[in-house]
Amino acid sequence: MKAGRFFRLSQKDFIKLPPNSEIFMLPQRAPVGYDPSAKKFIKLENYFAIAVFVPPGYTTTYNSAYSETGKTGILPLFSYAAAWVYQGGFYAACVKVDNRLCHDARFIDIGAVKKNAAEFKKIFPKNRLVRHLETCALVYNCPNAKNFFLKRCEAPLPASPLCNAMCAGCISYQPKKMIKQTQPRIKFIPTPQEISEIALFHLENVKDAVVSFGQGCEGEPLLVGDTIEESIKLIRKQTKKGIININTNASRPDALARLFDAGLDSARVSLNSVREIYYKRYYKPKNYRFSDVLRSVKIAKKKCGFVSINYLVMPGFTDSLGEFAALKRFIEKYHIDMIQWRNLNYDPLGYFRELKFTADQSKMLGVKEIIISLGREFPGLLMGYFNPTRSMINKQLHGGVR
Repeated sequence: MKAGRFFRLSQKDFIKLPPNSEIFMLPQRAPVGYDPSAKKFIKLENYFAIAVFVPPGYTTTYNSAYSETGKTGILPLFSYAAAWVYQGGFYAACVKVDNRLCHDARFIDIGAVKKNAAEFKKIFPKNRLVRHLETCALVYNCPNAKNFFLKRCEAPLPASPLCNAMCAGCISYQPKKMIKQTQPRIKFIPTPQEISEIALFHLENVKDAVVSFGQGCEGEPLLVGDTIEESIKLIRKQTKKGIININTNASRPDALARLFDAGLDSARVSLNSVREIYYKRYYKPKNYRFSDVLRSVKIAKKKCGFVSINYLVMPGFTDSLGEFAALKRFIEKYHIDMIQWRNLNYDPLGYFRELKFTADQSKMLGVKEIIISLGREFPGLLMGYFNPTRSMINKQLHGGVR
């Protein structure tokens, strides 16, 4: 299913179920299948639909086909890929977009996470952020928090309990309680010293490290720009290693400019759409405009920063003809360095109601197809799922010189 429209898929539309996938049962939703004798799609009564939640590094191409029955409510904040059972094996409708194993649970030793968390609290006895990240890792299962305690990959630097958007699918704050938040928001603003302590520890102990502001357990980091600016200055005063990144809604261009002046290396800008009307219906911005987002991207590029788009994918919308055409114009105009094809964790039918978007089945290009097409049209565009390291940026885009 895409946008409430049903499709007959073939074997090429599926891959073997990725490791660490989860299979969900969808209550109050009946599966829809194709009846070849009647030559039509039918709702299967007295069954539950199922879906696959694919792990990071994979992007959903088709949602599970279902029909809502009765009073359904909004599904929890996950993505819902179509599942297929064939000759005793499970398959999912998705495409692999990043080969890195940063979030692969097979390579995350939870025993070592617990042991190191205890050690880190001894190293940083007064640092509140260490204790916050311990909760993120051991209670809310955050892969980046786990990686911090394992001294690998990207480390999170949550800093903001505040936000200036009311995203429909926010995982850390749901004011109307219609959907359960998946990870509560940080309740304090750490000091620049607390932030820099953690960042320096990670940058000095991890080869080709990344540290990032703007995590799932916080609001918008630019709202505490002064704190982040001071922390970046403290970090860059002691080391030039690694990448300092910010994941942001890019709502405050002037604040972002100051961060790049302080030593920020990269920014990942979150977008569900590059068209203002659909952006506003999902993000519900407060005290900023879509034009501020665009200005931030311009400023980041002017400051020689690396700019990624955290492109929130929903089959049927992201691969619609109009959105894809707008995306290509956006990449060309703003010289975007990378697209991160991240699944939008939201109810597949609820999303289209939220956007007031009616999809034309004949104008759905295919998620896998638009990824391939962009790669051909923009050969210098880096594509993946995770924030890139400095060596990746140099190798892909700058011929080893940055």
